[in-house]
Amino acid sequence: MGSRVISSAKEFYNTLRSLQDQESNNPCIYEEDTQILKMNGNKIPVLNIYCGNQPVFICEKPVPKIYEPDDQPMTKTSNCANEDTANEDTANEDTANEDDDDEDDEDDANSLPELGPQPLTIMKARQLLSWYTLSQNANVSAVDNNPVLHPLWVRCDMSDPARTAWVGAETVCTGNKVSAVKLYSITCKGSTVDKKALITLDVLKQEHKKRHPPSSTAIKGSARFSLFGSTVVENTTVESQNSVTVDFKWSHVESVLETPPLSSTATLNIRVAIGDMRSPMYEMYRELEFLQSLADGLRTGETEWIEPLESTSAVNLTKAFLEELQGTAKTLQEDAAKTAENSKPSTDMDTPIFNSFLERGDLDFVEQLWVRMRKSVTSYQDIGDCLKLVTEALRYGYIKPWIHRDSSSSLSKLILQSYHQQIDHVSLTGVTPVHMLLEMGLDKMRKDYINYLIGEELTTLNHLCYFLSTEVDPQEQVIRLRKLHHLLEVIMTCGTFLGLPYDRLFLLTQSCLQHYKTYPYDEEHEFKLQIKPALISHFYQKENPVLWRAEVSSGHGSREVRTSVQLSDRPLVDHVVFEADPNETVNVDSEDPAFFTTMVCCSLVNFA
Repeated sequence: MGSRVISSAKEFYNTLRSLQDQESNNPCIYEEDTQILKMNGNKIPVLNIYCGNQPVFICEKPVPKIYEPDDQPMTKTSNCANEDTANEDTANEDTANEDDDDEDDEDDANSLPELGPQPLTIMKARQLLSWYTLSQNANVSAVDNNPVLHPLWVRCDMSDPARTAWVGAETVCTGNKVSAVKLYSITCKGSTVDKKALITLDVLKQEHKKRHPPSSTAIKGSARFSLFGSTVVENTTVESQNSVTVDFKWSHVESVLETPPLSSTATLNIRVAIGDMRSPMYEMYRELEFLQSLADGLRTGETEWIEPLESTSAVNLTKAFLEELQGTAKTLQEDAAKTAENSKPSTDMDTPIFNSFLERGDLDFVEQLWVRMRKSVTSYQDIGDCLKLVTEALRYGYIKPWIHRDSSSSLSKLILQSYHQQIDHVSLTGVTPVHMLLEMGLDKMRKDYINYLIGEELTTLNHLCYFLSTEVDPQEQVIRLRKLHHLLEVIMTCGTFLGLPYDRLFLLTQSCLQHYKTYPYDEEHEFKLQIKPALISHFYQKENPVLWRAEVSSGHGSREVRTSVQLSDRPLVDHVVFEADPNETVNVDSEDPAFFTTMVCCSLVNFA
């Protein structure tokens, strides 16, 4: 019997070791009833506090296969992948109803629910943990001194009396040798609004002492509050693409669900998706989207034109703009006087491009032309016709427009040449007009971002060099502008919504800039910022946490053991459905929150 267990432990170890050495994270099926995955521990919320970003093994039941990889339709009763032409006569019967049957099968397939992670039984989970532990114990004579494995976690179906949702094992090393294993057990309870039914700190300390000899213990608290994000409408959670949460950590916890003290350490977690109509950056976002559509059109050969914001055609807007510069437009007298005075025109059709946060009042000729064209063009022909009008006006000296000294677009270079009556010939055919318009937009939007970031003293030009470079191809220039836009959305959210002071916004700006110099564009990324709790106390002190945690710990270093309880507004386990407590009367008018309880216990097993 013992040799069989050792043999099973070796086989399990070899499977885990092979998976650990692979660069890919493809799942592995073990003994048909177990699926093993390798992933980072922070991908699973309930494990994040113990595993962090380190790789772990996850064991669960394989998801049943619903669809065959073969494109050919198969009957539901067929278990063979290679049935040939048997029963051809039967297969050819009722051909008139074939289409209907196919449609029915498709409807049935589409109506099947998408299965999530599937748990194993507690007995199977304990068996896997025992194999893992044996394979790491160098004192077992039949087991070699094997290299250390990643921590192992197993999903459980909560069918045992303790309602165990996870079990786990993690090695403890002394030097290069495994000297012990920490065994974890995570149990869960359904939601309750009765605070008297929640675990007390005394009970938590007793649970810790059950597994560990009397020693000095410390109890720490942590909590997460949502400052901005999902909302509840008619008992339904409406998820938001934007979220700002704050994590608190403090010592000397005195009671369950206590409010974090002002002496806590606090870290903001900021995730912002661009395009929110409520954002002060929304108009700038629409401008960026038009720029992106031009870049995509050059890359793919097909452009999805955005619905024009102006009812007047692009060509007519351009003609009116040029006529105004020539002094022949039939506009109001004050507009003509303003044009003559400033040498940079402004018409009645101009509306603030951004709100007061981002509005820039020094748009030159090329930038104002871009504003008109991006609001009105709907085809390549529009772009070509508009630019043809402009280049002819420059060539014949009808206009002498003003431009910024550092303008770098092709049209700006033609304008500079026109000052000396020497204009290069430009063939406005093919994709050349689109390239020119894209350059105009890139040039303008770069100045928009500089205007805000430098004007608010959030950074310097040296720190923006990567994002403003014109040495890379236009596609990459658009990507880098998109990164800057995302950065500004993050800054605006923290500045206007949270009202953070200048020093925090400056630090956040530097952090975002540094991140995007290295990593690709990602709206799912969470930017983090340490702050003093007093800065946001009015946001959280009267609110309920979305997660609250108390942890009792003893020991030091790798031999530290912890027992914790977490109270959360939603289950931390995604593979089990929690049913409402039939004995609990819910008061729909009550403002008391309902909390799910998740308890994590740890045992240290030393290898003799």
